[in-house]
This record gives sequence, structure tokens and C-alpha cells, in this order.
Amino acid sequence: MSAETPPQIRQRIDALAAQGIDVVRVAYPDLIGTDRGRDVLLHHLPNAIGHGIAFCRAIYHTAALGDHSDIPGGLDAGMPDISVRPDLATLVPLPWEPGVAWCIGDARDPETGRPAPESPRDLLRQVTGRLRESGLTAVVGPELEYVLLDPDPASPTGWRRYADAPGNVYTVGRKGDPDGHLLRTLRHLHDLGIGATSGNREFDGGQFEINLDHSEALDAADRAFRFKAAIKELARVEGRLATFMAKPLNDGGGSGFHLHLSVVDSEQRNVFDDPDQPYGLSATARHAIAGLLAHAPALAALFNPTINSYKRFGPATAAPWLIDWGLDNRGAMVRIPPERGSASRLEIRLGDATANPYLAIAGLVAAVHLGISDTAEPPAPMSGYGYDATSAPKLPTHLGEALDALEADHQLTEVLGKPFVDSFLTFKRDELNRFRSYVTDWEFREYAHLL
Repeated sequence: MSAETPPQIRQRIDALAAQGIDVVRVAYPDLIGTDRGRDVLLHHLPNAIGHGIAFCRAIYHTAALGDHSDIPGGLDAGMPDISVRPDLATLVPLPWEPGVAWCIGDARDPETGRPAPESPRDLLRQVTGRLRESGLTAVVGPELEYVLLDPDPASPTGWRRYADAPGNVYTVGRKGDPDGHLLRTLRHLHDLGIGATSGNREFDGGQFEINLDHSEALDAADRAFRFKAAIKELARVEGRLATFMAKPLNDGGGSGFHLHLSVVDSEQRNVFDDPDQPYGLSATARHAIAGLLAHAPALAALFNPTINSYKRFGPATAAPWLIDWGLDNRGAMVRIPPERGSASRLEIRLGDATANPYLAIAGLVAAVHLGISDTAEPPAPMSGYGYDATSAPKLPTHLGEALDALEADHQLTEVLGKPFVDSFLTFKRDELNRFRSYVTDWEFREYAHLL
């Protein structure tokens, strides 16, 4: 450290060193929600804070297998840098990596100092700022599911479900988790301090759900981002693969990303509660519901952002299929849990686990903001079976349809911002084009021998 290092930074570094920390892992989310980053030696942290850490901006335009989309500001501009600065407010020791602390970074354009146009974290800041102009704050509780896989050289994919036995839905203990994966994971997440509250085996073999506490929208997205990265890393430590794919296997169901949303005013009062109104929901809650329904086709592009996402949908799948809302009905896209008072909230069941938490929550808050601003009213709540296609409009059935809906939703794209939307649409349409030209194993199996 130089003599010019601010005293508070020196104190923070001394405290980290006293804990045995000698490396700070600075990570930031890309467009698909993957954690990108760099391990910084502790003595170099002041420089990373002061000058930032240089990364190629084109990382935002890079797909899961390294394919690169030709987005303005990337290849055409000579692949310029972004500068990532650690947000020390997010610094936490990594329980399973001795000597390492984990920190979320903020991406900036080094020339202007402004947020990078594709930065998901800054997009969420921008959108929540619009809602705060009305004196309101979004509070979000994330629920995420994932599937845990064991290596299997005999399988075509190289993997098989961990502890694959029927009937263990909502169970805990060694019956459905013989190796104790869930308990180990919950304890690590507790030590990480990301607000994990509980977990259980889900419907399919090897599938788990872990719930996170509720908090202000940006903090909730930070915690969900860290949760997904932690789950994948902890699975690798076990020699396993944890996947958040929407529907990873043909003979199983999907993994969801449900968001519980409430809105509070400047005095932290829940503005969705009103015992004198129908269903105990305020006019603000109704407007929020109407906003979500009105913008649902466009939201699908953010909540269900992969080709695989749309294989999770369908009748009787426990995933929403229609654009509707209901009172304590898990077939609805927007479910209203039975609690009222300070616990009044909406559960948005649209998302699957591949969604980038920052983008999904940004879309959610944007739609709620628009609904409240427009004082829109929703239709009557649905009841009973949630998959009657004559009762409500259907959600998009494939990624291309959802991307078209996002592009056409000018109200929503205005709140999200044209630079982000243009980059996202280009990135995702490139993914569609690559898929359309790829010969799948299904095609070979279906056609090669007979035709």
C-alpha cells in the first residue's frame, strides 16, 4: 500500500489480513448471469479500487461456450475495455476457500466513468430509481431450484441425477439426500451471509430448492447472483455438476426462479395491503398485477432467456402457461400468497432458473412501475385449473417470440433503456441463429436410419 491509500481502505485491508485473507475475488455478472472476475492479491486491492480492473467489454457479448455476438461496442470497436471496481460493501469471506474474500464489482466505461451499457447490476439500479421517484421501494424474496448431477460415463450426457429415487418431493434428511449435500450447502450459504433461510428436495430426483430471505431489490439480486455461483462451485467441490437449466433432462420437470415481491413506502409500510379492499389487496397491488400481466410477453425474454426455457412450459407442468393471476393458486403466473398485512406480496412464477437475477428483477420492477404509473386494473383472478387456454392469453412459446415481444413493448424498453435492450436482443438472436443451424442428436436419431 502507498502512503496515498485512504485510511478507511487501509483499515479494511488490515482487518482482512488479520482474518487470514490474502486474496479478494472480484466478480461481476455478465448478460447471462454468469460470474466473471479476477482474483486480486490483497496488497494490490487499493489499486483495483482506485483504478479499476480492466476486462474486455466483449465478455458481455460472449455466450456460454465462448461464441461471440457482433454487438456495437465489441468487435467493431476493437474490443475495448470496461473497468471493474470492487464494491467493498459486498465483501464477504468465502467459507469453502480459506484465505479468499468475495466481492461484487461494478463495471464502468473507462473513458466516461459511466456504467457499462450492458451492466446488469447498473440496469437494476436504474430501474429501481424510477420506482423510487414515486416514493416506493421494491422488496424481493428469491426462490431458486437446481438439479444436482453425478458423473456417469455410460450416459450420453456424461451425467445422471444424484440420488434419483421417486417420491422424495419436499423431503429432508438422508432418505432423499444420502450424501448430505443439502445440509452442507445450507451451512456454507449461512456462513456466506446471503440470507439463505431453508431448503428441501424438490419434485424430481436430484432437484433441490433453497429459499432466500427478502430484501431491497438490488441486494436480493446480489444474493441470488452469489447463490447461483456458490451452488455451482460447491457442487464442483463434491465432484458433481449443479445445473440451473430450465429443463435439463427429457424425463423430468423444470427448475423455477420464483420472485416474491412487495412494495414499501418511505416509512417502510407495505403498500400492497388494504383489508378494506377486495381480497385484502390495495389499489397499488392491483395496478402492479395489471402491469405484470400487460408486459408478460416481453418479460418472458428476461425471465425465460434460453431456447431450453420454453421446454419447461406446458399444461400441468407446475410452471405457468397463461398470462393470469390467482389467489393462492400455483397454476397462475402471478400467485397471491394467503398472508396479508406486512406480508402482503405477489409471487411471480414466470421465471426459470436460467434467468439472470438482475435482469429478471429489473424487468419485474419496470413492469410494476408501469402498472402503478398507469393505474391499470387487472381482470378478475383465475380459479381452479390453471392451464385452460381459453381462459387467458398464452405466454410466448419459444424464445424468438419472447424477443419479438420485448422489442415491441416500447413502454417497457423505454424504462430498461434502448442501449441495453438492443444489446440483449442482438445477443439472444445470435443464440437462436446458432441453434437453428446446429444438427441435434434428436434429428440424427429421428431421421438418419430410415430416411
